[in-house]
Amino acid sequence: MYPEYLVAPMRQELVDAGFQELKSSEEVEAAIPSEGTVFVVVNSVCGCAAANARPAAKAAVNNEKHPDKLVTVFAGMEKDAVDKAREYMLPYPPSSPAMALFKDGKLVHMIERHMIEGRPAQMIADNLVAAFDEYC
Repeated sequence: MYPEYLVAPMRQELVDAGFQELKSSEEVEAAIPSEGTVFVVVNSVCGCAAANARPAAKAAVNNEKHPDKLVTVFAGMEKDAVDKAREYMLPYPPSSPAMALFKDGKLVHMIERHMIEGRPAQMIADNLVAAFDEYC
């Protein structure tokens, strides 16, 4: 685990954008399989989370069509919550950062780390917006 003082600003960046932090497997179980659309960001301390993933997620949720719920789990911190979220993301392997869109509890769109690294935040945001336009 990372020191909380280190990850606090990274957590806050998504919370300030309207995301709810899920810190237990029970919170994940209550959020993801619900009706409607749920956007999950697996947050991370890595550079591609800071430069690409979080800015893309924040930009995409400003789209006219956006998910009903915005939630986040933090890799390297709340292990049970992250593990539970990743169960819902199967068959995709564990990845952080990562982003997943669920509709009525079913995974409908996934962005893995390899799709985040080295890509501009706007390109990732455009990918998310297309998914939001289709499913939300």
